[in-house]
Amino acid sequence: MSAATDAELQQLAESVFADARSEGTGFDADLWKTLEGTGLARLTLPSAAGGSEGTFSDAAVVLTAAGAHAARVPLVETDLLAGWLLHTAGIAVPPGPLTAVAGDLEIDGSTVRGALRRVAWARAAAGIAVLTPEHVVLLGPDALTIIDGANLAEEPRDAVTVEGRLATEAVARVPAGAAEEFRLRAALGRTLLLAGAARGALAAAVRYAGERVQFGRPIGRFQAVQQELALAAAEVAASSAAASAAAAAATTFGVLDPAARFAIGAAKARTGEAAGAVARIAHQVHGAIGFTREHDLRLMTTRLWAWRDEDGSEAEWNAEVGAAALAAGPAGLWPLVTGSP
Repeated sequence: MSAATDAELQQLAESVFADARSEGTGFDADLWKTLEGTGLARLTLPSAAGGSEGTFSDAAVVLTAAGAHAARVPLVETDLLAGWLLHTAGIAVPPGPLTAVAGDLEIDGSTVRGALRRVAWARAAAGIAVLTPEHVVLLGPDALTIIDGANLAEEPRDAVTVEGRLATEAVARVPAGAAEEFRLRAALGRTLLLAGAARGALAAAVRYAGERVQFGRPIGRFQAVQQELALAAAEVAASSAAASAAAAAATTFGVLDPAARFAIGAAKARTGEAAGAVARIAHQVHGAIGFTREHDLRLMTTRLWAWRDEDGSEAEWNAEVGAAALAAGPAGLWPLVTGSP
């Protein structure tokens, strides 16, 4: 993507998410309608699946903006996960918001039953793509009983009971490598959202430090506050660089390439680490007001706390990155890190 195209996409994404209402806890139907109208809802899917044929680097621009503005829509779930999984398995991708989950279902002829835990945005989805050990299954609302649940940021993480009829065209065998790619795509999407939320929390802290007057001057002019904001800015820069590098590696090599796997794991761990530091500093700068439900800061910090543990924690991904580095050995580590031959 050229610099001009990248700037246009950045401008479009920022304008779309900035105009949305970030408060509330439910699905933002108006924002979703805008995303579908601009082609951002299915950015990386091929045109045959109703997508815009964008790259992971394109998705990085959109998802970081979504995270920075606390967008209440299932972008990762629809585009990077459900849409990709269904299209890869040869199942027609239905219109509307989608979600996806790895789980196990009992399939007996045309009947399906089972239980799925913590399904993101299930109550708002037009369909749920389920990755079982042997099948990819598309579930419609008629076969579902949904019990509302939520993560720390009050985003839907629902319990779903499945029992109903299953159309022949709604089930397919799992494509080779789909389970691992699903895991990596989920981690990459969460990483990009985390990087955006960290940026949003820092922006809120800097803005408040310039507005809040204490002892006759804005608190942002006190050296102690400036030092903390500088630390937060460094964490945001590091998480942003790691997330962008992971998206670039996935674009260049493909998600399952060892270099992309390494970059995604490192980025998820690094953005998770940054999440705690940025949230802490943002709340310190805001003082007691930042902890109130009425203040918008919580929209970013609760997402930072929730997302850092979703799709693999820092500990899990650090262990995987360390194992990959050891397996590569002295001669293979540099090519693994840089993606060079």
